[in-house]
Amino acid sequence: MVDNWETDFAYQRIRHLIQTRFRRDTLPDLNALLFLVGVQELGRWQADFTKEEKRDLMHVAVCRLMAEDGHYRFVGRDDDGWPHYELTSKIPPTDLKGQEQLLKEKIIGYFQDLETTEGFIG
Repeated sequence: MVDNWETDFAYQRIRHLIQTRFRRDTLPDLNALLFLVGVQELGRWQADFTKEEKRDLMHVAVCRLMAEDGHYRFVGRDDDGWPHYELTSKIPPTDLKGQEQLLKEKIIGYFQDLETTEGFIG
């Protein structure tokens, strides 16, 4: 794990790049970034996701991010193209701050990979 200042710097960089890319007035929070990861994994955008679909997109994001450590395994897509994951190992318990820190680190890696492989942000 990198030092906290490095994680904070990288996370803020991602937030600012996303804010600029989507021309928003405010920085995206953790939930907004999870939503974007979910949309990216779904592979399509629609302007009118339902509340349930937004929740599902955030769940897809968490599964995708935690699959990096082997906690989830991608099992395929359903008839509507939604990705599905299977829990393969429990994520070690931690408090809310620890969960947020872990997700931030995973989000940083995810967007850095996109930036490197696809020039997605920046």
